[in-house]
Amino acid sequence: MTCPLELVRDRGGSIGLFVLDGLGGLPHPDGGKTELEAANTPQLDALAKISSLGRIQLLPPGITPGSGPGHMSLFGHDPMQLEFGRGLLEALGSDYPLATGEIAARGNFCSIDEKGLVSDRRAGRPSDEECHRICELLMQQISLDGVQVRLLAGKQHRFTWVITGDALGAAVNDNDPQVTGREPLPLKGRGASSERTALLATEWIRRAREVLATEQVANGVLLRGFSSRPDVPTFEQLYNLRSGAIAIYPMYRGVAKLVGMDSLDAGNDLKEQAESLSRAVSDGYDFLFVHHKDTDTAGHSGDFDAKVAAIETFDAALPSFLEAGLDVVAITGDHSTPTSMAQHSWHPVPLLVHSRRVLPVEGVPFTERGCIYGDIGTIRGQELMPLLLAHADRLDKFGA
Repeated sequence: MTCPLELVRDRGGSIGLFVLDGLGGLPHPDGGKTELEAANTPQLDALAKISSLGRIQLLPPGITPGSGPGHMSLFGHDPMQLEFGRGLLEALGSDYPLATGEIAARGNFCSIDEKGLVSDRRAGRPSDEECHRICELLMQQISLDGVQVRLLAGKQHRFTWVITGDALGAAVNDNDPQVTGREPLPLKGRGASSERTALLATEWIRRAREVLATEQVANGVLLRGFSSRPDVPTFEQLYNLRSGAIAIYPMYRGVAKLVGMDSLDAGNDLKEQAESLSRAVSDGYDFLFVHHKDTDTAGHSGDFDAKVAAIETFDAALPSFLEAGLDVVAITGDHSTPTSMAQHSWHPVPLLVHSRRVLPVEGVPFTERGCIYGDIGTIRGQELMPLLLAHADRLDKFGA
């Protein structure tokens, strides 16, 4: 936390943090433009002209952030000092509190070919209803002695795997190879309690493969991000902010809940998220986090045009978000997901901050290359919250 607690006021303007997941990109090998540069964004262009611009380095240079660490950095924490996995965030986002003695992991239903190799890490992205059906089937068919395993169905191929029992540890590697054409990795634990978790998870996966053997596509399971729940200060404790999250996907609701945000109804699209934002501002929330997933989904698919379209869709919805009347608006990403890489990368993400206290630089566009020349410069992720608090007139002066 880079902001001394004694400087934080209990009054000031309202703040909106809009995170376009995986926003940052790299030049297309043919056209030479990034996805953000190629997108037609009249609303963002107009806002950029009256805003401060810069970039955020979410983790130390060269280190690629996962979604959880990326968001925790934006929220003012040093992710390198926090030990938790994605399973915790998925559980919290599914309204499961994850108590002491419980371990959670993020699950993917996947496709495994006759050679035992992963052919599709997302099993063709099944419907939410299909995901619920498969989760129910596995819970009915599989039990392990001495522990209880719950599955919390998520969206498409995603679910949360929760194990409850004695002497369990979370220091377990992922079995997800992260690429196709390879076998799922063997699970191993560091220390006796984590090795117990690894052995139990291995047995559960073996039985799941047996149950799913007749499924057409989703015939395998990948687990990653094993985690227990750490003690993390809340937004109210750190910043005197009544905060809320407007996120459609459970994982992002989870990371917001970890820092004490209320999970607000996000609906199913940007229009409904904008309506929720307006209600939240009217209800007196000081800080609202709004998450847009589609940019990252397209990035992971390696689909340049789809990522451009996802950016343009957000751009078209931007006026409805601005109508909520926030005093400070920040737009950025939690990491870069260039379609040329089809995975997260270490590159800094663009940052736009709008308030009545900005210092715009003429001619600087809201793009990866344009933001290099903005007045904010390149800041660490943990430095974003103090900057937003200052723009909202929520910080006292430091020193005499």
